[in-house]
Amino acid sequence: MIPSPNFRTGLTAAFTLSALTLAACGPKADAPAADSAAPASAAVGRVIAADSAEAHFGALTQLTDGGENAEAYWSADGQYITFQSTRDGRSCDQQYTMKADGSELTKVSVGGKTTCGWFLPGGNRLFFAATHHADSACPPRPDPSNGYVWGIDPYDIYTVNRDGSDLQRLTNYGVYTAEGVLSPDGKRIVFTSLKDGDLDIYTMNVDGTDVKRLTTTPGYDGGPWWSPDGTKIVYRAWHYDNEQDLKAYQDLLAKNMIRPNKMELWVMNADGSEQRQITQLGGANFGPSWTPDGKRIIFSSNHKNPRSRNFDLYTVKLDGSDLQQITFNPEFDGFPMFSPDGSKLIFASNRGATKEGETNLFVAEWKP
Repeated sequence: MIPSPNFRTGLTAAFTLSALTLAACGPKADAPAADSAAPASAAVGRVIAADSAEAHFGALTQLTDGGENAEAYWSADGQYITFQSTRDGRSCDQQYTMKADGSELTKVSVGGKTTCGWFLPGGNRLFFAATHHADSACPPRPDPSNGYVWGIDPYDIYTVNRDGSDLQRLTNYGVYTAEGVLSPDGKRIVFTSLKDGDLDIYTMNVDGTDVKRLTTTPGYDGGPWWSPDGTKIVYRAWHYDNEQDLKAYQDLLAKNMIRPNKMELWVMNADGSEQRQITQLGGANFGPSWTPDGKRIIFSSNHKNPRSRNFDLYTVKLDGSDLQQITFNPEFDGFPMFSPDGSKLIFASNRGATKEGETNLFVAEWKP
């Protein structure tokens, strides 16, 4: 989940979104009052036409209208969605929940910057990453003199009720700790953290105990996602083949920044063994998740023109073969996730935007 993914200049809005985020129970924090947003606009719930080349899409429904909305993920029963959004005059992402039809919009975060929400078993609580423990204000943007970079903000992971009450801190590292995804059996969370000095992938129990490091190769590893059967994890990574580039990465990381020019997809076993690269496309390939049968990876990529803002969705087999393009939007499509029953695909897109940088959430009826 990084892309927030905040994916915008250079690689675009998409990368403004998460800067895509690359996102032992702590003391209980003050609980926020449920913050319901303004009534939905007429655009929320409207059905729009997919591109004629988007053969896997049936009806395409818009769920948000305006602002920057991304990293939308389903509850296990498919009834609710959590997502991050910059809206209502706020200058960085906050975490929201809503029903799958776009109704009952509720803000569950309390300030700072947030990313990477996920529902816990039962759907009444969720976790997400936030920076409000460091500062209730939005973190400063990276110094533009460094070129196009992502800020590695001091996220930690929190849990909260779906109505925004009973906010509790789950991790307490004080450095970038985000991108959490729950295992299919509901017992462990896989996440990315800078806690040991590099951006690596870890797992832990849902109560924050039994933390295990899965990746150790110098360079960036992040965006992990469990396979449907829980035996594998797909992720995005970029490792350096020469000391000069590695030092440049490490020097920038020491300033809490990275340069997201190149990312390829990797897969490993759930215990971290048998790590292998599955794409060699060039450009930025990120936001991977799985098709419901676990046989393919769906992800976003600009490999056709790595300097462009045109990110489309693709699927590929686990051996890197049979690459198939899913979307054909000339702007940004990213952060795909299938519904629990496999009948729908939710994703973020610039399609139909009325302002530069506007990114909305869409749900497509999926045609295999």
